[in-house]
Amino acid sequence: MKMKSRALRVKRIGVAVTLVFAACVCALGQTGKGPVDPGVRGGAAGAGGPLNGLTADEAAFFQDGLARFAEVEVVTGGANNGLGPRFNSNQCLSCHAQPASGGSSPSQNPEVKVATLNGAKNVVPWFVTPHGPVREARFKKSPDASNDGEVHDLFVITGRADAVGCNIKQFNFLPAGNPQTGQGGNRNIIFRIPTPLFGAGLMEAIPDSAILANSKANAAEKAALGIRGRVNAHLSGNVNVSGNDGTITRFGWKAQNKSLVIFAGEAYNVEMGITNQLFPQERDETPGCLFNATPEDTNNFTTTPAPGTNPNTAVLSDIEAFADFMRMLAPPTPAPDTPSTVKGRGVFNKVGCTHCHTSSFTTGKLIASGSSTSPSVALSNQPVNLFSDILVHHMGAGLADGITQGAAGPDEFRTAPLWGVGQRIFFLHDGRTSNLVEAIRAHRSAGSEANKVIEHFNRLSTEEQQDLINFLRSL
Repeated sequence: MKMKSRALRVKRIGVAVTLVFAACVCALGQTGKGPVDPGVRGGAAGAGGPLNGLTADEAAFFQDGLARFAEVEVVTGGANNGLGPRFNSNQCLSCHAQPASGGSSPSQNPEVKVATLNGAKNVVPWFVTPHGPVREARFKKSPDASNDGEVHDLFVITGRADAVGCNIKQFNFLPAGNPQTGQGGNRNIIFRIPTPLFGAGLMEAIPDSAILANSKANAAEKAALGIRGRVNAHLSGNVNVSGNDGTITRFGWKAQNKSLVIFAGEAYNVEMGITNQLFPQERDETPGCLFNATPEDTNNFTTTPAPGTNPNTAVLSDIEAFADFMRMLAPPTPAPDTPSTVKGRGVFNKVGCTHCHTSSFTTGKLIASGSSTSPSVALSNQPVNLFSDILVHHMGAGLADGITQGAAGPDEFRTAPLWGVGQRIFFLHDGRTSNLVEAIRAHRSAGSEANKVIEHFNRLSTEEQQDLINFLRSL
């Protein structure tokens, strides 16, 4: 029944995540001279599908992962048990839907409805609005004033019909501030929005040596602009080094996660409260709110495949299926060139954006997906036009969130990949703006490595600035 249900969900996914946006959505309120963000690019999504060149087996696991990505989780009594006790949403797709499965925050915030689903009594926090970004909240300090930094989930399962007997309270997110920007309220809270997952497998397949070589390229030009790139290491080494094996970490706002499996496992537990074989303990162990054996997501040893099913995708745990989906998810397709976007690419390079937003890498020559003896053609020796150096940089006081992850400090963030930015609605780590011009200018503040680049941008003519914006919206 579960596999049949997934198949039905796959058929509905295209309808469920088809979102239409007016091109002026980000231009509203922009007046006076200067560049104008034309808003979310119209037309086909150009994203959400599989990589080209997948084998039949790879395609089967991609489709299985996509189906699970859309499944709605419950506490008890359903096909997918484990939600809570504290959670932010009840499916992966709810946070990663714009402009298609695997993307970023949609225009209609699903967290509003999830708050009271199935009898829950949650109050929607002040920073979660119907048309604002999906947000998670992190506390800078614990009640005892010690460093915190952890995600404090928005909702609890108290009152839900599938969680009888649980009685825990939501965290206190007051006092309220500006719900659009998320600023001006409780100073102990910072916000994060979902990162897009398109092309994640290609990013995972970039060799460490290529990232290191790129970090050292054009050293004099970077130094003149104040661009350094963080030696973010617990061990001796370079860049965002994992404290486990010394290799480069690359996923998340601060490049804190090493792999797509870790990324999936952490999100399953942190965002939905579902324990798994990477994160096997409940984050809240209040008696009366624990209903399932842990970990709740495991390999399915006893699952019998449907007749004629080969390969048996059902044997995988959800987090492995999510990782397969992300690993084989194609990057977004940019819009065709126009005279303005061609000039804009030149401006992008001229002002120095490209020193952090590296336009392209190439994956390793022999990258495995489901077989190390037959490397994946779709993942091996492929271009990765992500527009990121995958390093972390100081972004200054204006963007600092006060959170340390790994060795990435309070104002340090991974260079955000720009592929797909043409169809994103919300920008910066906390989703404070939907205006791409504002997002660019927010890169400038005390201590930011981008200050001189933004000075160059500000000295451009309005036409040149507009060409650069148009170029970004074409990606």
